[in-house]
Amino acid sequence: MNAEQWTFIVFGIVILVALIFDLGLLSKKSSTISIKKALVQTSFWVGLALLFFGYVWYEDGSTLAISFLSAYLMEWSLSIDNIFVFILIFGFFKVKESNYARVLLIGILMAIVLRAIFITLGVALIERFHWILYIFGAFLVYTGFKMFFVKQDDEYNPAESPVYKFISKRLRITHDNPEEKFWVRHNNKLFFTNLAIVVMMLAVTDVVFALDSIPAVFAISKEPLVVYTSNIFAVLGLRSLFFLLRGAVDKFDYLQQGIAIVLIFIGAKMLVEYFHFNIPIYVSLIVIVACLGGSILYSLYHQKKNLPEDVTDQKV
Repeated sequence: MNAEQWTFIVFGIVILVALIFDLGLLSKKSSTISIKKALVQTSFWVGLALLFFGYVWYEDGSTLAISFLSAYLMEWSLSIDNIFVFILIFGFFKVKESNYARVLLIGILMAIVLRAIFITLGVALIERFHWILYIFGAFLVYTGFKMFFVKQDDEYNPAESPVYKFISKRLRITHDNPEEKFWVRHNNKLFFTNLAIVVMMLAVTDVVFALDSIPAVFAISKEPLVVYTSNIFAVLGLRSLFFLLRGAVDKFDYLQQGIAIVLIFIGAKMLVEYFHFNIPIYVSLIVIVACLGGSILYSLYHQKKNLPEDVTDQKV
């Protein structure tokens, strides 16, 4: 076996052990997750991704390692948009906070399977039709400009979601679920509960968001190792990131613009390859870190600057 195959094996083992550790030691059924616990879990998944980055650097070289880190940061930042939508979905279906953890876990595991299928199809298409990369690039530039000027969060309404409309038309649904199950039987007929619907919507919604992020990862690297591992690491850390940021996600007012600039840059990078002009991977990493970090810092500065005078006086 070559170095890349060994890296895949190590990745699989690490993810399996990490999931067992996360589920066995850090998670309990029907329990709320505090900010402190969410911080521990988030640090655990981010630290694990950084350790894997170090392993890839040692085993497969700096280029592949930097590609992984760039793709991971891209996926991780785009997942913040997912969190806002997840909050809206939980609120719409009136999911109890004690059920958040297990619903998110099942939804995210389903999302990983769907993303793996989506990535596999993408790899196959690129290998057969290389020109599709330029379509991805144009799509990312368009998406970036749209994201920069449009507040996408305000557009999402779970009741108007095509996913919810599709599910409600084709499945029997009950909103009565005193025992908090995923499905119940009435008159020998199977009915799906709100919890089951939320799981489906989380999984499919994540894949819809992946329509932006996965082409962006392909722009950073076409190596299946980078695409698969960066996506899985980012999605697995999404649950803890949800509990860490759900009360503060609306404070990052300008993060969307930072992500938009990154998408425009990544899309342009993909398009200029047609003219045999290749932008080094470390430049992509610098742009991603600068845009995301700068937009977060500016958001926090803007929030502090706009505090009411009485609040500022109280802090002084």
